[in-house]
Amino acid sequence: MNKEQLMTEARSVLTNTYSPYSQFPVAAALLLKDGTVIKGVNVENVSFGATNCAERTAIFTAITNGYKKGDFEAIAVAGDTDDFLPPCSICRQVMAEFFEPSMPVYLTNKAGDIKELALKQLLPFAFTELDM
Repeated sequence: MNKEQLMTEARSVLTNTYSPYSQFPVAAALLLKDGTVIKGVNVENVSFGATNCAERTAIFTAITNGYKKGDFEAIAVAGDTDDFLPPCSICRQVMAEFFEPSMPVYLTNKAGDIKELALKQLLPFAFTELDM
């Protein structure tokens, strides 16, 4: 699956977001190495700290379905913004937990342009291990 197809998968669920407070819909499509695509959307809560982003929804769904660290191929993040829509810092750190630093992260804008970055470009100083 190429980046355009994966972004189409992400955009296909953009209307499924639950974003009544921010009116800021975000969707993600996570490609697994076996070819499976798992989609996620942002799900807001009136207590904003309880909100879950689209990227984490997709990642957590993959883990729930039995996928493991190392099973991930690429992720596409879609929204209706003028500029490219990057994941928030919490999502970036969750990505660092499960994705390889070189894994492609595709970002789009409302014009449909796609920007490709490696996770390490989005989070160059990620926490990657716990020293005790």
